[in-house]
Amino acid sequence: MINNQHNPSLGREPSSLTSKIKPRRSSLRKKNTYFCTMKICFATNNPKKIEEVKAALGEDFTIVSLKEIGCHEELPETGDTLDFNAFQKARHVFENYGVSCFADDTGLEVAALDGAPGVYSGRYAGAPRSDDRNVDKLLENMEGVTDRKAQFRTVIALILDGKEYSFEGVAKGEIIQERIGEGGFGYDPVFRPEGHGETFAELSMEAKNAISHRGKAVRKLIHFLNSYR
Repeated sequence: MINNQHNPSLGREPSSLTSKIKPRRSSLRKKNTYFCTMKICFATNNPKKIEEVKAALGEDFTIVSLKEIGCHEELPETGDTLDFNAFQKARHVFENYGVSCFADDTGLEVAALDGAPGVYSGRYAGAPRSDDRNVDKLLENMEGVTDRKAQFRTVIALILDGKEYSFEGVAKGEIIQERIGEGGFGYDPVFRPEGHGETFAELSMEAKNAISHRGKAVRKLIHFLNSYR
């Protein structure tokens, strides 16, 4: 889904972004270069997310990290929806560094837990963030539960030339009873996607990207970027 309509819950109108931007020195030059070469910043500090997205995008695009644009601070993530958090992070980068960028927010939504951990998936077990402790808490909360249905949902927020677009991907599956697999990250070892006998953590990156929530959202992003240029 491509959506460039302003959502009141997400903050300012897209047109107001450019009027309030206070870019750092030379940021406008950098921004135009990014558009011409299709280099774009992925606003995340998670190296495994960057690795996954780079693999999905292929050679037609160059992804640069927050570190490469000089962004070393923790990005804000204070909303209670995936959409809000994704746009909050993307806007922070665009407004402070003047580069085109996209950010994502992903949640694991478990039916028996009323959609939890959802937007709080990354900090489900509290601070400090820990994939292992998050998985431990999930398995503990799922003890004795027969309805294991769950889905991963990713929202990608893109800001190009002051305009906002969003892309969503969903992967349905179930929560198994113990960790299986060494790959991936987060809840991958306990999530088995629909129609597959392996968890996300057992799949190769290529196989995971073909069916994953993030892979689906990234393919929508790629389609848009190809049409944009």
